[in-house]
Amino acid sequence: QVQLVESGGGLVQAGGSLRLSCAASGRTFSGYAMGWFRQAPGKEREFVAAISGSGGTTNYADSVKGRFTISRDNAKITVYLQMNSLKPEDTAVYYCAADTTGWDRATVWDREYDYWGQGTQVTVSS
Repeated sequence: QVQLVESGGGLVQAGGSLRLSCAASGRTFSGYAMGWFRQAPGKEREFVAAISGSGGTTNYADSVKGRFTISRDNAKITVYLQMNSLKPEDTAVYYCAADTTGWDRATVWDREYDYWGQGTQVTVSS
């Protein structure tokens, strides 16, 4: 069993920055990949970024490449999403997720993630 708790969301002006954190507990954190997804009102959940268990492989949605950075600290059992140059279209609930069977991958497919956090709201004003 894995428990995930996101934090760091909030209201920010366009062009600003936020850093989301996702604290994990339960199974050996370094043994599985992690991802961030988001869901805006009236839209389907979409992939944002992912990182492998070792941290050596990352993957980003085209819409956030060059602006967002995913990282992990296995000693702190935490994954981060640094979001810079935020845009109003980044407004959404952001979820972190654990892919406990995919240590060496950073998949974009939400069906591969078997544990999810409760989400944290990010609102970007124009």
